[in-house]
Amino acid sequence: MTEARFQVGDPVLVTSRYPTGRRHIRTPFYIRGKIGKIERICGAFKNPEDLAFGKYETIRIPLYRVRFDQVEVWNDYAGNPDDTIEVEIFEHWLEPAEGSATDAP
Repeated sequence: MTEARFQVGDPVLVTSRYPTGRRHIRTPFYIRGKIGKIERICGAFKNPEDLAFGKYETIRIPLYRVRFDQVEVWNDYAGNPDDTIEVEIFEHWLEPAEGSATDAP
């Protein structure tokens, strides 16, 4: 297993990538480019984006549950400003949010 790069409470940015070609993408479009906080480390698993195409000899990578404020995700969100959404995201889709401890060189 690869050691988790992020810890609970770390602010992270979901990369805003849109891979072309035949890919099995598990990161929702609506959450890309958004900043959230690590809520928990779910464990390490083989990358489903590779498994979908028969690439079984891969390493296990950390999977995180990331919490986002609804008002930051949806521009027109009219609900309670304290509402959140949680999404499970694999580590290769995450970067340290600017100014976070894991962002330091």
